[in-house]
Amino acid sequence: MFVRRLDRARRRMEADGVDVMLLSVGADLPYFCGYEAMPLERLTMLVVPRDSDATLVVPALEAPRVVERPDVFAVRPWGETDDPIALVSSLAGAADVIAIGDHTWSGFLVDLMGAIPAASFRRASTITSPIRSVKDAAEIKQLGAAAGAVDRIATRLRAGEIELAGRTEAEVSAELSRQIINEGHARVNFAIVAAGENAASPHHQPGERTIRPGESVLCDFGGTMIGDDGVGYCSDITRCVSIGEPPPEFADLHSVLVVAQRASVDAATIGTSCEEVDRVGRSIITEAGYGDFFVHRTGHGIGVEAHEAPYIVEGNRTPLVDGHAFSIEPGIYIPGRWGARLEDIVVATADGPDPLNTVDHALVVVEP
Repeated sequence: MFVRRLDRARRRMEADGVDVMLLSVGADLPYFCGYEAMPLERLTMLVVPRDSDATLVVPALEAPRVVERPDVFAVRPWGETDDPIALVSSLAGAADVIAIGDHTWSGFLVDLMGAIPAASFRRASTITSPIRSVKDAAEIKQLGAAAGAVDRIATRLRAGEIELAGRTEAEVSAELSRQIINEGHARVNFAIVAAGENAASPHHQPGERTIRPGESVLCDFGGTMIGDDGVGYCSDITRCVSIGEPPPEFADLHSVLVVAQRASVDAATIGTSCEEVDRVGRSIITEAGYGDFFVHRTGHGIGVEAHEAPYIVEGNRTPLVDGHAFSIEPGIYIPGRWGARLEDIVVATADGPDPLNTVDHALVVVEP
């Protein structure tokens, strides 16, 4: 798998005139070699020459964590008094064009630019993103397993099995986080819990506000589930619940979201541009009078990162292809009153859009 991925990267490097690709912290590294670097001041870097074998430069004290894959890369540990920048520079050779991982710490980039002054540096995402954004059957299976796990949590939430009223947002967030781990995820990426007026902030930080009867609660949560190959794939779902019967205005707002979300999913067919998918749901929300309150894109790609290409947003003319995986998550946010968002992960397939999340979309009423 990793050999195949690196072969694809080298073909893109050849087409783009890139001599060497350098991958450090971030999702590209585990995707292409199966090793996830700790974000340390000590440099870890996969050096991928276009025409020769890859080498993983890693701090000696981190080397025991590396699962060696001789067919994918050689391991070059470096000691505390060694110069890893010089080591990477020597492995890069006389490269004219270097693609470096987008999440590489700027200090390392500045040092590498000084060590290889004749080279031109560019973003590695021009190579890696088109590869990562198209999932194969094994990746879709892993995304499906992660989606199924958070679906089970969302089902319990909608059934009233996760207590809301009388608890703080932070307490409910912690409960969702525990369940994410219990459902097989290796880590929690986020667990947004926003009650009442706090839900008008799309990325609200759960706090000590107590959730009260008679209000709505937005829950957006997900994590990373590690597959058999050691690479993690992400989940992401959003559902809203009402503690007691909702005000008619909120019920209307949520019903608009249900229609817009479904229409956007249906529009996400192969060949349709990302911006057109965004326009479909957004037009429904605008026609209902809520257009000014839909303040973010319709969705984002998902895979080894919770947010990656393709982005479902105006201006992105990229056509969907078989294997693109992304969220569809329209939202409406009324400052000072309430907010709502409805999110599923969807895969574009030859047979049409395939939602990986299948939990009911209707606004559910739970007892206080």
